[in-house]
Amino acid sequence: MATTSDLSKGSVIRYNGTFFRVLELEHRTPGNWRAMIMVKMKNLDTGSIVPERFNAGEKIDIVHTESRPAQFLYRDGDTFHFMDNESYEQVEVPERLMDDNSIRFLRENDEAQLFYADDILLSVEIPNFVELKVVGTEAAVRGDTATNVNKPATLETGTVVRVPAFVKEGDTIRIDTRTGDYMERVTK
Repeated sequence: MATTSDLSKGSVIRYNGTFFRVLELEHRTPGNWRAMIMVKMKNLDTGSIVPERFNAGEKIDIVHTESRPAQFLYRDGDTFHFMDNESYEQVEVPERLMDDNSIRFLRENDEAQLFYADDILLSVEIPNFVELKVVGTEAAVRGDTATNVNKPATLETGTVVRVPAFVKEGDTIRIDTRTGDYMERVTK
């Protein structure tokens, strides 16, 4: 069994019968006390962020995870349907396992990664950057270039993001799915 010294950012652990992903960890040695590991973890069942403190050297159940490539097929209510690219099996994923911010940028046939631990689906991650077409935006107002002016733009997924004034309808732009921010205009 592993100890706290084996923990790293991104590790998946089984703690109190539930799977958690380690988001942040910090080693602390306060004065004459024993060393401890301060951890911020995401509960992979509920999505809540939980702070926890472990004693240095404490035994931890680190779970072996496996990543499988998949293709997004369609959404049916609160269920997302993916096809495993290796076995061609369809996988139904409840919305609670999806990242709320990144699902706004998911299109049919887009690639994703399905993360498993002990053959239990833990989460779905889409690429950090996606290229989407702008289907609607306001025309830039002449004279608004003295400062960095952003305007709303509707993407092909229906999501509205803030873009610079020079982006127009029909342009393809790169979006950071983690933050939802405009990155750059893509020329093809």
